[in-house]
Amino acid sequence: MLKTPNLPLAGRTALSAMLAIALAACGGGGSSTPPTGGGGGTPTPTGTCSIANQIAFADDVLNEWYLFPSLLDNNVNQASFNSVQAYLDARVAPARAQSRDKGFTFATSIAEENALINSGSSAGFGIRLSFDTVNNRLFLFEAFENAPGFQAGMDRGTEITAIGTSSANLQNVSAILASGGPQAVIDALGPSNAGVSRVMRFTQVDGTVVEATVTKADFALDPLSDRYGALIINDGGKNVGYLNLRTFIVADAVPQLRDAFQLFNTNGVDELIIDFRYNGGGLVSVAETMGDLLGEGRVGQLWSQTVLRESKSSENSSEFFENEVQALQPSKIAFITTGNSASASELVINSMIPYLAADSIAIVGSNTSGKPVGQFGFDFDACDLRIRAVTFQTLNANDNGDYFTGLAGTVPNSCQANDDITMALGDANEASVATALDFLSGGSCTAISKSGSDGLAQREAVRETLQPEEPNVAQREIPGLY
Repeated sequence: MLKTPNLPLAGRTALSAMLAIALAACGGGGSSTPPTGGGGGTPTPTGTCSIANQIAFADDVLNEWYLFPSLLDNNVNQASFNSVQAYLDARVAPARAQSRDKGFTFATSIAEENALINSGSSAGFGIRLSFDTVNNRLFLFEAFENAPGFQAGMDRGTEITAIGTSSANLQNVSAILASGGPQAVIDALGPSNAGVSRVMRFTQVDGTVVEATVTKADFALDPLSDRYGALIINDGGKNVGYLNLRTFIVADAVPQLRDAFQLFNTNGVDELIIDFRYNGGGLVSVAETMGDLLGEGRVGQLWSQTVLRESKSSENSSEFFENEVQALQPSKIAFITTGNSASASELVINSMIPYLAADSIAIVGSNTSGKPVGQFGFDFDACDLRIRAVTFQTLNANDNGDYFTGLAGTVPNSCQANDDITMALGDANEASVATALDFLSGGSCTAISKSGSDGLAQREAVRETLQPEEPNVAQREIPGLY
């Protein structure tokens, strides 16, 4: 979860003369100002943009604000590092070993993150990829409609079988994966810059084989697809609302969410399927708006709590349901989740637990990521450097928020289900949607294992999200994006 500098969406942030502290709870980023209450001063960047000065700034941030000060390695030598990220990784290694900070503290670009939040700006093919770890195959699990990949004929379920810079040097994906693993495929796809072209051979879901030159371009990430972002599913004469939110990181998600709930109201929806299966999180402010839309009749009641380290406890805060014209009070909600569901997605689910009957809320699919913490953003403006450091944890109205191993076992009900990429998202016959509909109708299901050792989890492990070791700004929030 992110809280952003000076952007109305993200979360609680505060700004000093040279530093923007963005509060992000659950994934995304943004720009905003540091809290202005007690707890000490704000780290101020000094000197030139040397790596030494950037590392020193990162060190000040961690020492003052890091949520788990006892889980910082204080024996790390700044002089031993030539990159800010490597230094951050070393300092937070003890927290990472306890699954308290699974890559959530990182260095990023102020300009790129702000562009993503403001307009969803990204460059690439606009496709999201997973790979079959056993059979060395590469599949799309989603495509953005306004991006080059979709326009070339790629969509959910498409298999990419060969990649090259020209037709003459196409390489089979199976061979690329076999020889160099997922990183070799990432390298073959080229850098995330507009104008980069690749020739790709791919097979569509109906078996049609296409060979096309696809050129990366700048495009806007649409939080709700125009095809399946908000749908009405007629389930035996009962209208069920289906909402697929791709990300919380883009500001435009707020008006799109309001439009979706207007559709649900118009159609008398009382039960919801909320599909977070690929949602890596984003702005706390967007999550709060979504909570308000789920909170008809609850205005003024507690939605979530933000808790900082003890030395910053004066900055702790509570968020309450606010009035939204299109708000619903659903009687049942089934949340579709996978290991890609993180941060703000988990915040929404956890915050709804106190407000639904135990038999009326479930996660469907597989266990979530396990990120009940969020980041503030600390800016070294002269260097276009933003340090996203874990600085707060979120709790629900029952004071619960310790789901570092995922929400299975925390949500009262869970139902195993496959992610069937051969079926369109929102299709009532797609495996996860069908299981969600069955839960809403009172059906029983097999619980998701928190440990991930059950048979379904093992089968799903065959297909993994294609994610670089050092993701760009968009890939941190939109897992598998290229």
